[in-house]
Amino acid sequence: MKREMTIAGVRIADDTDVFVIAEIGHNHQGDLEICKRMFDTAKEAGATSVKLQKRQNKSMFTKAMYEEKYNSENAYADTYGEHREALEFDLHQYMELKAYAEQIGIIFFSTAFDFESADFLREIDLPCFKIASGDLTNTPLLEYIAEMGKPMILSTGGASMEDVQRAYDTVRPYTDNFCILQCTAGYPPAWEELDLGVIATYREAFPDVVIGLSSHDSGIAMPIAAYPLGMRVVEKHFTLNRAWKGTDQAFSLEPVGMTKLVRDLKRVRIAMGDGVKRQHSSELKPLFKMAKKIVFNRDLPAGHKVTREDLAFKVPNDGIPPYRVGEFIGGTLKSEVTEDQTVLPELFI
Repeated sequence: MKREMTIAGVRIADDTDVFVIAEIGHNHQGDLEICKRMFDTAKEAGATSVKLQKRQNKSMFTKAMYEEKYNSENAYADTYGEHREALEFDLHQYMELKAYAEQIGIIFFSTAFDFESADFLREIDLPCFKIASGDLTNTPLLEYIAEMGKPMILSTGGASMEDVQRAYDTVRPYTDNFCILQCTAGYPPAWEELDLGVIATYREAFPDVVIGLSSHDSGIAMPIAAYPLGMRVVEKHFTLNRAWKGTDQAFSLEPVGMTKLVRDLKRVRIAMGDGVKRQHSSELKPLFKMAKKIVFNRDLPAGHKVTREDLAFKVPNDGIPPYRVGEFIGGTLKSEVTEDQTVLPELFI
């Protein structure tokens, strides 16, 4: 059964590198030029893609929540709705960002938080849709986007297995070109809440779908640990400065961290190998100094019947290995031998 997907011509499967999403979200602070700089640095770090978030705030939030006072240190306006609006890019800005991403050669897409945003992103013709954890149970939105025929990436923070199965069953009739991400919707979550083992659970439950990780923890260790479990898409929040204002900044990766993550994910793919145990050329010289051969433990005359006490195991490793010692015990020497002489079959009658 095929477990692969394609986003903007990039194939993602068990035998590929990880598709790395630099999740900018609203870490750009509503500044188009900062966002472009983030595209540049994500590209330089080796990320496969950059991602934003799109909301039609007035229709998505209740009027009470939209007009609610927002007193957070991370606020960009006095009310929550105005705060969210300050962080949104319009159609012209999205088109400019799309052109810029194409110019520098990085895949650009966005999360659609509502029907209007899905239409907005379809009009721009971005190559993929991300579904946030909060919309995993929003089957009308899932179906609406799935019908558009674009690749989809579904986060599963806060979900039960029943919720994930329902989302799969909603999307699968339309496409197999989607991915399910294990996610814990804490910002950041405690280590014991990451549940990386769920990646293996998802792979068993959904054998025809690529599985990944939306990693809200700080640092790069958890995606590295997740690769051997079968993760092939990873989303990490990304910023230029963790000290900037914003709820996501503190646990986001800066450019150095993203560079190391991409580097280490490529290394771990190579390091996994093909599962075949073999000796490599790099091991020959060290083993010459470490492994042992069978030698005679003392001077012995011709005609001597060799005992175990007559044999020893010594370095260098340029003779017969110790596991073959039983072949020589009880054998009769053809001629005299000396201490430390290498044991060879031709020395025996």
